[in-house]
Amino acid sequence: MMPRLSWPVLPIAAFLLWLLLNDSIESGQIAIGLALAAFLALIMPRVRPLRARPKKFGKAVVLAWHVFCDIVRSNIAVAGIILGSPERRKYPGFMHIPLDMRDPHGLAVLSMIITATPGTVWAEISSDHSMLTLHVLELKDEAAWVRTIKQRYESPLMEIFE
Repeated sequence: MMPRLSWPVLPIAAFLLWLLLNDSIESGQIAIGLALAAFLALIMPRVRPLRARPKKFGKAVVLAWHVFCDIVRSNIAVAGIILGSPERRKYPGFMHIPLDMRDPHGLAVLSMIITATPGTVWAEISSDHSMLTLHVLELKDEAAWVRTIKQRYESPLMEIFE
């Protein structure tokens, strides 16, 4: 059974997006859009049977605020690296971070946070989900990066999803 509020969102969004992309509200486009929306409503529960069960909404709001602040700070730092002295551009690198989180939804959110933050890119995760490979634009202190990822992101995500 689909949750009350989530089931109409995808079909409605798909229908509206179809009309927007086709720049038309002709009857044929409406019919195709409705058929697409109905198809998505029928198929999506089977495609994604594992549902997220987030807890601690307040913790998620605090995490979202931290992520927003980190993205702003990272934009400024990356601008400093790019526009600054060539000496600052000599420290990119890959690093490995051990992960305790196993929830696939939490890992997906962690990957989005890391990739959305300028200067960092999620490069790989081990097959058992215990090790994350991360590329960092300015890798001077690997221990600080590990602490930041684990304490600022992984720990709250574990509270929210596990």
